Amino acid sequence: MHRLILIGVGGISIVTAAYIWGATQHWHDNVPGVALTGALNFHFAKDVALAYVVSGAGLIWAGHKQDKSAGICGASWLVLHALLHIRMWVHLGVFIDIIALTNLIGIQLPAFLAFFAAINLQTERTHV
Repeated sequence: MHRLILIGVGGISIVTAAYIWGATQHWHDNVPGVALTGALNFHFAKDVALAYVVSGAGLIWAGHKQDKSAGICGASWLVLHALLHIRMWVHLGVFIDIIALTNLIGIQLPAFLAFFAAINLQTERTHV
């Protein structure tokens, strides 16, 4: 199960990267909360896309090869990104709205699921 979570979150991260990279303006204008962070900076958005690619690739590798270290590395940026969003949410006054829901479903849950799957990966055995 842990391997499937890693591969799944890795795939979601790759798809997210492709969306940010390929439709940057659409991503900025349509993902709840993104436009509230300020004017679109294409360079920064592309940097975020690259971070998602690296995280996603690391998670997919970890799930495929059952590599705990790769899983932790792949989940690290996602977790730090999730913590940043939690900090911003708390700092702004803990609103329960579409932005908070988008952050929970699109950022926090995948990040923490991947991290916990990675740290528990060693307990799984592959059956031949």
